[in-house]
Amino acid sequence: MSAPAPLARRAVAEGLGTAALVAVVVGSGIQATELTHDVGTQLLANSLATVFGLGVLIALLGPVSGAHFNPAVTLAAWFTGRRTGEGPALREVAVYVPAQVAGAIAGAVLADAMFGRPLVRLSTHDRWAGHLWLAETVATAGLVWLVFGLARAGRAHLAPPLVASYIGAAYWFTSSTSFANPAVTIGRTFTDTFAGIAPASVPPFLAAQLIGAAAGLGLVAVCFGRPAAAGEDEAVVPRTGQQPAAPARSTEESGLAR
Repeated sequence: MSAPAPLARRAVAEGLGTAALVAVVVGSGIQATELTHDVGTQLLANSLATVFGLGVLIALLGPVSGAHFNPAVTLAAWFTGRRTGEGPALREVAVYVPAQVAGAIAGAVLADAMFGRPLVRLSTHDRWAGHLWLAETVATAGLVWLVFGLARAGRAHLAPPLVASYIGAAYWFTSSTSFANPAVTIGRTFTDTFAGIAPASVPPFLAAQLIGAAAGLGLVAVCFGRPAAAGEDEAVVPRTGQQPAAPARSTEESGLAR
């Protein structure tokens, strides 16, 4: 097993990955609105681009940083690994989260620049409603459940297609179109386009996402029990030199089809 990448390199990977993800989300939203006035088609184009982009980014940068791109995932990884020492330390969390937020803002500005839109124009897209907050709670809970459930089951190597597929599905089954990511939510305030969110709408979204992350960890505990002594909390995918642990061929193997 090779040593993990230096923290600075991992932070750069998290920032660049989050920037690229937001650029995909915002850029595809701009492109969709320029090509069609049908909202359903716009959402389909936006969600498909996000699925493909996210899957590629997780596969590319997972071996470097774990491909969190999401403070909710980073905090959940710290929480689950704080006793065993397998998760990120608080020092790493303190580096990852600002890198993710900065990357998200940069990605939104980059997308606007690529389409000749005004840079750093705050969104006027109000998203203030109780059903949207519930949707964000559900979307984030499902994401955390999936990410850490895959790790507990020894299937973290399937994260690129499965996490991307889940986000694509959540675009459609949640009324909020599944932000499910505090950094992305903040970044999307910096673009007054299809994918934007007004700054005033952000605080309840962030609260719902953190509640959802806690609920997702609860679902992991209910479905998979306590974590193993080592190696099971590599979210989203194992870092360089680490292979996903094969689950014992017992009740864990027989009870998990994915």
